Amino acid sequence: MLKTIGLLLALAWGALAQPTLDALVERVRKDFNVPGIAVAVVADGKLVHSKGYGVRKLGEPAPVTPNTLFGIASNTKAMTAAALAILVDEGKIQWDDQVGKHMPAFQMYDPYVTREMTVRDLLVHRSGLGLGAGDLMFFPSSDLSREEIVRRLRFVKPASSFRSRYAYDNILYLVAGQLIPAVTGRSWDDFLRERIHLPLGMTSTRTGIGALRPGDEIATPHAPAGGELQAIGPTNLDNNAPAGAVQSSIGDMARWVMLQLNRGELDGKRLFSARQSREMWSPHTIIPVADPRHPALAAVKPMFSAYGLGWTLSDYRGRPLVWHTGGLAGMVTRVTLAPDRKLGIIVLTNQESGGAFNAITYTVLDHYLGAAATDWPQAFLEVAKKQVADAEAAVQKASAKRNAGSRPALELPAYAGRYRDAWYGDVVIEERDGKLRIRFTHSPLLTGALEHWHYDTFVARWDDRTMLADAYVTFSLKPDGAIDELKMAAVSPLTDFSFDFHDLLLKPVARDAAAYD
Repeated sequence: MLKTIGLLLALAWGALAQPTLDALVERVRKDFNVPGIAVAVVADGKLVHSKGYGVRKLGEPAPVTPNTLFGIASNTKAMTAAALAILVDEGKIQWDDQVGKHMPAFQMYDPYVTREMTVRDLLVHRSGLGLGAGDLMFFPSSDLSREEIVRRLRFVKPASSFRSRYAYDNILYLVAGQLIPAVTGRSWDDFLRERIHLPLGMTSTRTGIGALRPGDEIATPHAPAGGELQAIGPTNLDNNAPAGAVQSSIGDMARWVMLQLNRGELDGKRLFSARQSREMWSPHTIIPVADPRHPALAAVKPMFSAYGLGWTLSDYRGRPLVWHTGGLAGMVTRVTLAPDRKLGIIVLTNQESGGAFNAITYTVLDHYLGAAATDWPQAFLEVAKKQVADAEAAVQKASAKRNAGSRPALELPAYAGRYRDAWYGDVVIEERDGKLRIRFTHSPLLTGALEHWHYDTFVARWDDRTMLADAYVTFSLKPDGAIDELKMAAVSPLTDFSFDFHDLLLKPVARDAAAYD
């Protein structure tokens, strides 16, 4: 009976409400200023909607289609978890194996954590690392290799004790991905393509920017700068691909969602067992439930929230949800499953507006759950405006405390030099024509001017103004007036957590010291 009801709902949406969904997405595109959106809906395990809206790149006519590739970012994490689940099914690893058993060179900051870290721990955000710790090694795009990032992980200090609390990270998913070549001799990229993408018929999906091919239909990311939306270059996250590099389309992602809803099997092909599906969808780390940021989102507050293996687990209107979001510069996505309804919703966008994918997702969920209609686009638009207003107020409050009449303790040339952080590497400050410039040696986009703020604090204004990531740079002096260290912190509360400037501790190095490669 329930299956029949689900099928009727699916048919109703697909045949009768197509104009309603089209109007919803077009409204969201306009309200949130998103050039292109792709939406797929799977109901009762079948694809009932798959359509692109808008354009791949602002100012160009090429439309978004079901085959357009978007960076799915952290929605890649569930694929990495599934790859490890396949290896568990095959007996090559166990979830509670110590990581060092398969990767003897693996090392965390704390020797105890190094010894006790398990394969499961890599996936569930309870390692003791702070939010986004170490992300500057690969975001924005850097020249560090996967192997080098894993090696430098040992220098990233924890923010809490091991397994004590939830704090989202990306870097341990790289370690999880590196387990695959350690165990199989095959790269993460090859394993994902051969054991997941190709068996599912995800023939357009690529494991990263470097795997894109001529003729691929690619969406361009967009970000605001100077009050105008601009097309920007793609984020190359290939050096931490297991955390977020996959490029995919709604056509292919619908196959992935159907596999998930069918507990690891699709079209007679079983990729991983139902037992491993349950493991990936089981709560492993509790996520504290906070009050909504705005009264308009009261209905979105869950009764529980947890992290599984590559998936977030929560509830909505009393129904369990399995979901994840993903964000890159200029591109955000969401994949949502309601397993008891065999329902899946995929929203891919080429702009940085999470409100857009949430408004679409919750409207579709309400339709299938039979909930009273809520104007979710308006609700999430109000939230977005409030976030911007609150951030501007915070920046203005900091500005009000600025002593604009103060001067640096040293002459500008004295601040120039090479500074080194144990895990990131080198940051170079140069003095040119009476002005300071800052350059992160591994991250080309992190180059800009250092403007004096007050006392011995400056603000890094990055040349690329599409990055909402300006940062305070504060120098500390020794008693003799020499520079002891410098620390950084984001200026705006809206700065993405992956710009983890606050985790850096930069110490001056001798001018003739070798670069930290």
